[in-house]
Amino acid sequence: MSLNGWIILDKPLGLTSAQGVAAVKRIFRTAGLPIPRIGHGGTLDPLATGVLPIALGEATKLAGRMLDAAKAYDFTVQFGSETSTLDAEGAITASSDVRPDAAAIAAVLPRFTGPISQIPPQYSALKVDGKRAYALARAGAEVTLAARQLTIHALTLTASTPESATFSSHVSKGTYIRSLARDIAYALGTVGHVTMLRRTKSGPFSLGQAISLDKLTALVQGPTPEQALLPLMAGLDDIPALHITPDEAAALHQGRRLVGHPASNGTHLACNGSVPVALVEAHQGEVRVLRGFNLD
Repeated sequence: MSLNGWIILDKPLGLTSAQGVAAVKRIFRTAGLPIPRIGHGGTLDPLATGVLPIALGEATKLAGRMLDAAKAYDFTVQFGSETSTLDAEGAITASSDVRPDAAAIAAVLPRFTGPISQIPPQYSALKVDGKRAYALARAGAEVTLAARQLTIHALTLTASTPESATFSSHVSKGTYIRSLARDIAYALGTVGHVTMLRRTKSGPFSLGQAISLDKLTALVQGPTPEQALLPLMAGLDDIPALHITPDEAAALHQGRRLVGHPASNGTHLACNGSVPVALVEAHQGEVRVLRGFNLD
């Protein structure tokens, strides 16, 4: 059996993304199924839950697109204490008696909507002089990271208590929710850290498509394990299809360009009938392969 497509895992609390992938491999191995090439499309912290796209087989060629995709998160900020990691895992590094009310919180959100500058948390996977920032921070080094430009497409206050606030967000790639929570707290004259983080969307994939490890186990052990997968094309919902002939498909499989093709400029999913052949780029009548697929 050849497995090519996506498992959208509802990652549980406490697992790293790599451990989530390892758990999927164990489920396949226990069911006696071949383990295809496998990888995930965007890291989630162990203390985060939610949408983790896991690519299998030929879909691994598209995992990089998930890293660049916009994402959505729900998160809760606990006001009054900041931690070294900016979440509940770290030690408290600063405290404040200020507790903002809902009106004050709502009033500062426009500052964090649209293009913004953000300094990533020192406990992050970014590299400093060839080493991971979190490794340096854990060793006691002072880590200074450069500000990054990103976009907060939407940010909404969904609930608040005297001690905390919960938000819903839609953000561009490279956004650190822990840093966003820190900066919101600073704007309110206090400090805070993230106590709940749940990814609700990653690129085209949402929680409605996500399944738990228990559900995945049940599906994989059933008579039709492929039901656990979304098709490879599910990761390309925003890409228009380009229908090609068998001869054109053969040329693309060989890495050749199609010259004089009427395709409109832009990225397309080239298909021979219902079979995806390649992710291609068309420009001025020439079609070239970005990612080729080996599918029956």
